[in-house]
Amino acid sequence: MPRNDGRKNDQLRPISFTPNIAPHSTGSVLVAAGNTRVICSAMIEESIPNWMKFQKVPGGWLTAEYSMLPYSTLERKQRDSAKGRIDGRSVEIQRLIGRSLRAVVDLDLLGPRTLCIDCDVLQADGGTRTASITGACVAASLAVEKLIEKKLLTKSPIKQLVAAVSVGVVNGEPMLDLNYLEDKDASVDMNLVMTANGQFVEVQGSGEEQTFSESELAAMMTLGKKGIGELIAAQRAAISSASAETPEPVGLVFPS
Repeated sequence: MPRNDGRKNDQLRPISFTPNIAPHSTGSVLVAAGNTRVICSAMIEESIPNWMKFQKVPGGWLTAEYSMLPYSTLERKQRDSAKGRIDGRSVEIQRLIGRSLRAVVDLDLLGPRTLCIDCDVLQADGGTRTASITGACVAASLAVEKLIEKKLLTKSPIKQLVAAVSVGVVNGEPMLDLNYLEDKDASVDMNLVMTANGQFVEVQGSGEEQTFSESELAAMMTLGKKGIGELIAAQRAAISSASAETPEPVGLVFPS
């Protein structure tokens, strides 16, 4: 049965990457997954956090921040700066982004510097955290390429790519890459973060006032692994075709 946007249950939303969207960033990309759009930026600070200095921890660090811009949702979302604090959801997501990227970055090879990831949601239609992780990996890869070009690094500290996707059970059917309406109606909601070699970084899943069976879990995992493989392929295409002079979008549509 077709979904509300015409996709089949095992089909990703069309995804595109527009590189170098933020000229002053070391590496950046606008990732669009369906109607969800996130600017992901990676910038280099030639210093490390004080706690690393005090504890004499070798190597570098990677940190992440996440925010939804006021106009990203149907009703205006108040800025965290206006509230005087970061809301719990944003804290959870930026920690997830940081963990996901640190899982694939050799911090010793990065050297005594900090790779700062910023993810700003321009438009939210479900899957903003998964799009942020997927886009942040591309932005980080582009930033590292510039460090290598400047001979600040001899080789990339990014050991492999990492991507994330949502899966869920909607109206009794397992589905891949939920949009907002599907996520709102899902009886089970899950986010998978995986590496290019098929290893898990994080699995976040829960029933929404319902339980789910082992067979439903297996079906969601199968869909998620398929989606991650396609996202990794899209990341590779975006990274290989990125040009510092011409920020052309690289888009992929995945038929089922």
